[in-house]
Amino acid sequence: MSTANEKTKNVVDDPNAIVDSESGARNPTGAMQKKMLFYVPLAWTIFQLWYASPLPFLFNVFVLNASEARAIHLAFAVFLAFTAFPTLKKSPQHYIPIQDIVVGLVGAFCAAYLYIFYAALADRPGMPTQLDIVVSIIGLILLLEATRRALGPPLMVVATVFLTYTFGGQYMPDVIAHKGASLAKGMSHYWLGTEGVFGVALGVSTGMVFMFVLFGAMLEAAGAGNYFIRTAFAALGHMKGGPAKAAVVSSGLTGLVSGSSIANVVTTGTFTIPLMKKVGFKPEKAGAIEVACSTNGQLMPPVMGAAAFLMVEYVGISYIEVIKHAFLPAVISYVALVYIVHLEACKLGLEGMEKTITKTVSQRLMSALFGFLFTVILAGVTYYGLGWIKVVAGGATIYVVSLLLAAAYTFLLWYACRVPELDQSTEIKELPHLGQTAQAGYYFLLPVVVLMWCLVVERLSPSLSAFWATVLMIVILLTQRPIKGLFRKLQGDDEFAFKAGFVDLINGSVAGARNMIGIGVATAAAGIVVGTVTLTGIGLVMTEFVEFISGGNLMLILFFTAIISLILGMGLPTTANYIVVSTLMAPVIVNLASQNGLIVPLIAAHLFVFYFGILADDTPPVGLAAFAAAGISGGDPIKTGIQGFIYDIRTAVLPFMFIFNTKLLMIGIDHWYELIIVIASAVLAMLSFAAGTQGFFVVKNRIWETAGLLLVALLLFRPGIVWDKIFPPLLDKSPTDIVSVVDGMEPGSSLRMKLQGENFNTGKLFTKTIMLTVGDEATGVERLSGIGIEIRNEEGKMLIDNVVFASEAEKLGVDFDQEILSLQMSNKRLPPELMYIPVVILYAFIWIVQNRRKKKQQPAAVAA
Repeated sequence: MSTANEKTKNVVDDPNAIVDSESGARNPTGAMQKKMLFYVPLAWTIFQLWYASPLPFLFNVFVLNASEARAIHLAFAVFLAFTAFPTLKKSPQHYIPIQDIVVGLVGAFCAAYLYIFYAALADRPGMPTQLDIVVSIIGLILLLEATRRALGPPLMVVATVFLTYTFGGQYMPDVIAHKGASLAKGMSHYWLGTEGVFGVALGVSTGMVFMFVLFGAMLEAAGAGNYFIRTAFAALGHMKGGPAKAAVVSSGLTGLVSGSSIANVVTTGTFTIPLMKKVGFKPEKAGAIEVACSTNGQLMPPVMGAAAFLMVEYVGISYIEVIKHAFLPAVISYVALVYIVHLEACKLGLEGMEKTITKTVSQRLMSALFGFLFTVILAGVTYYGLGWIKVVAGGATIYVVSLLLAAAYTFLLWYACRVPELDQSTEIKELPHLGQTAQAGYYFLLPVVVLMWCLVVERLSPSLSAFWATVLMIVILLTQRPIKGLFRKLQGDDEFAFKAGFVDLINGSVAGARNMIGIGVATAAAGIVVGTVTLTGIGLVMTEFVEFISGGNLMLILFFTAIISLILGMGLPTTANYIVVSTLMAPVIVNLASQNGLIVPLIAAHLFVFYFGILADDTPPVGLAAFAAAGISGGDPIKTGIQGFIYDIRTAVLPFMFIFNTKLLMIGIDHWYELIIVIASAVLAMLSFAAGTQGFFVVKNRIWETAGLLLVALLLFRPGIVWDKIFPPLLDKSPTDIVSVVDGMEPGSSLRMKLQGENFNTGKLFTKTIMLTVGDEATGVERLSGIGIEIRNEEGKMLIDNVVFASEAEKLGVDFDQEILSLQMSNKRLPPELMYIPVVILYAFIWIVQNRRKKKQQPAAVAA
């Protein structure tokens, strides 16, 4: 923690210091070294573009498998970590010592060893030579040092602790002891295979994260970041606390493609924080609002600080499913933050920026209506039109769509040239005109449309989708300036020359690669933790340990996991924190929840861990995002962090809510009207919670009003907390009827069973609840076999007689001789959503009471 504080010590004087530290703090003045830190990242970007593209398979040249690509990816990351980051704070910043270049080359060789000697290593799996072991040891040591340079000591210390546990297991306390691993076995596992450093996490960094980070960097280089910020200000700047509301929206838009809350603070905060102070927010509150906006940016799909791609691998669901589950919590979190900003502005009596053009109510309504209709028509034409083209054009679809895309791009550029170019300064002196501001950059939305089309409609892989979106960004970077110069008749102007666009492209490519240094080494180092879990079985030990200290209480387990995520997140980047804590704790949450009779989907447990890892960025005393914001606002960084965390309490509550109410993750929603009810109730609950925690609704709350608002939020989020006590959702049925019950179930429905078994490690009995999906086989016995289980009746007890290998039942921990205690059948009852009626009445009553009090206070204020 002290080291993290050292790292942020000078941030108040220079808020860009943290962002520089993420992409490499060195800025050599020598021509050769400057070129090295320019061309090596550029080469890395070119390699990643080649690997993500279909070109290797088309030309059958330099075709790489996943393991080879990971080795090259890590080689670039390690070399740049040693050359772009100084050894110590006092080490040279303006030149690269020769020893750093040499050590960087050695580290790159050790990482690339798997690529260079791939065939030889494949011929001797598990039988490393002396050279293999030496390279692995040196590689691990240099990876830990690269991690320390790029990210500070915390992740290095965590990885070292896990390495120590692997090789010194026999010396550990009995509760966590194991027989220990030999050097040859450990090095084979960590460095020469795909279970450790070169495992899933590094694979995700190689195959998906790099392309999305590059896409974001190119969007920023093209000017999209400035466009998002100014459009948000134009739309919201005139409202109460308008600049703060604009900060929320612009940070959300930036978060769509940004993987860093700290970079988000500095990018949008340079615009938003001075304007928030200008309209009356105190420095600490202005900084805290920006911190809360930016940390929440990592919750917003599709990037989510790289965690979305990791969840694909760890949870075993598609990328689209991850986005679907993460979308609603992220949106309602942002809606609540806008409302918190509104409440703060009301408390302080603040107004927004003065509008340059005023419209009547009817004009505003017509503009909103036309905007909505235009969006709907455009979406319909895009979806159904392209679908029709695929039917008609067949194999030529790609060429037809490319021509249409080129025509749309040219038209939108011409349309953008009918208004002035966007101001590039970081100071917004007057409220921008919304129509003109939005018109100036509609073409920036085309790559986002292409990305989402490839992901959602074409169902391409995330990597290939990001590749095609990036290809369009390359075209935009190269052509937007010359075409604008043509339309504006400014062909001779250097600003609109092809060369300027080419420079933007190269700079965006280099920036994208340098932004990946920390993520590359972080995912590799986090692989040490994952490798330790698979090698030593510490995951089972962790389950028993957490169960022991929590007494099996699910709320204590969740609270314990949240604290671990916050503490680790103070020193680890979000991605590494997510990998470490989810590897250890997500299975624990799912297993112990099932023993409490609660089915928790694995994605819910992973999102729980991820949310609290993000919150660490504004949690004192470290809170790097808070330090960056304080550097811009001039406020106290600790006070900024505390205030930011108060604003983010709503984000801390959400994970607990979706663990107990998975409909918030859009799980178990069967009809469109259910979705509307879930969205409406969740938004209303979050607004009520915000008003309760801020102590202000229409006017300042009284104690009973705050309690009432928090009660409203709880019951809207989880109506079953009361309803289930009155009308039980499940009824126990005798397990002897299991065959007939399964035979009568609809295909695709869920069979809930309560099981009892023996823990073979401790000899203790346990109970747990599981949920299996019933197939469409002809008979009940065949359906049970399709699920993966065979049963037997032994003296009136229904026991598991056989479990099919790799079946759904085996994956959920069903094992031989476990007893089926009961079948849990859905109870026919009134819907729990009826609980919303008295809750909404209470909400409305509090509003009426406060509104009357406000009317009484206004004449008194006028008289005074």
